[in-house]
Amino acid sequence: MYAVAGRVKDEDIALVRDRSSIVDVVSDTVTLRSAGGGNMKGLCPFHDEKTPSFNVSPARGVYFCHGCGQGGDAIKFLMDAEHLSFIESVERLASKSGIQLRYETDGPGVSTPRPQTGQRQRLIAAHAAATEFYRDQLGSPGARKAREFLAERGFGRDAAEKYGCGFAPDSWDALAKHLRLKGFTAEELTAAGLCKPARSGSLIDRFRRRLLWPIRDVTGDVIGFGARKLFDDDDGPKYLNTPETPIYKKSHVLYGLDHAKREIAKRGRAVIVEGYTDVMACHEAGEPTAVATCGTAFGVDHIQVLRRLLMDSDSFTGEIIYTFDGDAAGQKAALRAFEEDQRFVGRTFIAVSPDNMDPCELRLAKGDLAVRDMIAGREPLVDFALRQTLAKFDLDTVEGRVEAMRKAAPLVAKIKDREKRPEYARKLAGDLGMDLDPVQRAVNNAVRSSSDQPQQRAAQPADSPQRMVEREALKLALQEPVLAGPMFDALGSEMYADPVLQAVREAVSEAGGASAATGGAVWIEKVRDSCADLGGQVLVSELAVEPLYVDGAADPRYVQVTLARLQGAALTTRIRDLKSKVQRVNPVTHKDQYLALAGELFSLEQQARALRDQAAGGL
Repeated sequence: MYAVAGRVKDEDIALVRDRSSIVDVVSDTVTLRSAGGGNMKGLCPFHDEKTPSFNVSPARGVYFCHGCGQGGDAIKFLMDAEHLSFIESVERLASKSGIQLRYETDGPGVSTPRPQTGQRQRLIAAHAAATEFYRDQLGSPGARKAREFLAERGFGRDAAEKYGCGFAPDSWDALAKHLRLKGFTAEELTAAGLCKPARSGSLIDRFRRRLLWPIRDVTGDVIGFGARKLFDDDDGPKYLNTPETPIYKKSHVLYGLDHAKREIAKRGRAVIVEGYTDVMACHEAGEPTAVATCGTAFGVDHIQVLRRLLMDSDSFTGEIIYTFDGDAAGQKAALRAFEEDQRFVGRTFIAVSPDNMDPCELRLAKGDLAVRDMIAGREPLVDFALRQTLAKFDLDTVEGRVEAMRKAAPLVAKIKDREKRPEYARKLAGDLGMDLDPVQRAVNNAVRSSSDQPQQRAAQPADSPQRMVEREALKLALQEPVLAGPMFDALGSEMYADPVLQAVREAVSEAGGASAATGGAVWIEKVRDSCADLGGQVLVSELAVEPLYVDGAADPRYVQVTLARLQGAALTTRIRDLKSKVQRVNPVTHKDQYLALAGELFSLEQQARALRDQAAGGL
């Protein structure tokens, strides 16, 4: 069982599980697609993979990853994906479902509702109150400069409200006082990064006299702010962001993702821009897949977030389009992006405005269509990287051409699609004005010297027919306990040859048996908690989402056939052992023992024959 904090009543936890859609919860992080049999599949958020192995069963409210073994229900998913405690996960799901939780008190049999007090919820609540405060301040006389800044970039009141823009007033502690009156402690405001201690010991606001953008996580909760300098006498940096906090990790956050995530999944592409106004400009111009980093370079963790939304896999590849500025810094960023290109299965592109304008500037100068045209005119990132690399050398000299080849060959070697490498080697030779042979050798050498070639996974042995039947029987007990019921419970753990499967069968009994279960996430968790074997606990999660080997819905006949085969397999093993024992007994000197064993063998063979007839039709 999860560690229980706050003593939420068990029936309230069960209600939260019952009302929480596992698909809705997981879809905030992972793009899911149909996997057949009513299940859904996506890229696992808990480990890096290129082929989807993360399975979700909407009917049972559980998930399981065949790649890393992570599994559970909606509560467990939030605990692992958002690094929440059990109580914080329950409280978040309860809040979204409109459930008022009741908490046990020290008095016997007494329970009362109380405010939700998990740390994450408190920090989220503080940010929500700060967002409202800053948004109200944007209409004040002191915020004229902030409104002008937005207007000069083509954003009016509607856009400001849509993206939650706000203004930090010319005060050292206006927000601190406002939030303290709402019941937030100095410790909470400091932990949230909204305020900081002054030398005098009092609390002062982190942001002052700045235009603010709320930064939201993938679920839409505000977790931080980005603040833009407006006044010349402000000696701080141009942009100031929330520092690292328990809820804000800049390497995992993409501005605009809450607006863009659905369109990214729908269109199969993500546009990476550099600033908050660039995100706004792209969205307003009709490109709603744009996102931006928040005070840090686009890195590995950002890639993982996007890959899950794009379902960037071997069977479905999306597009990642960078829109770096055409200046030296933008070119450097693009080349750095190419170095990370191997982390995407999908195709990577770069879109650069002909006039080296960012999306916001381009929209102002030439309109919405120009922004869309810039993105539509994207070119493969490898082409851009090669062109920028060659531009650094004097190709009119032998030395320049050779050095350019040495620098460019590793880029060609990194192209994921191996069938494209010869064509790019030929193109590189033409751009350099060199024969193909030396260029091709340089590329081949770079390929051979690469130390990051993916290792092939060892093939896993297939399940034996008997083990497949044992798994199928347990899947019925976990997924269809009402249907399996007494038929399943009548066959004990001695029917299972595999020790881990046997442990799962015993856990079903410990949890009360299939006959007493109604199914769903609560039942599956109960079985998992009752399993003493750690491998068995993982297997429970796996079997809960693995499709049954039946076309359409399972019915009583399918349960009967499966359990007959399970019993038949156990009988076959017993018959084999008895035959061996009979052969070792002398029928003359041990006549009584021989006759008893022979009679038992005859009876078992009759039972086995009947079970084979009952199981006719097959799995």
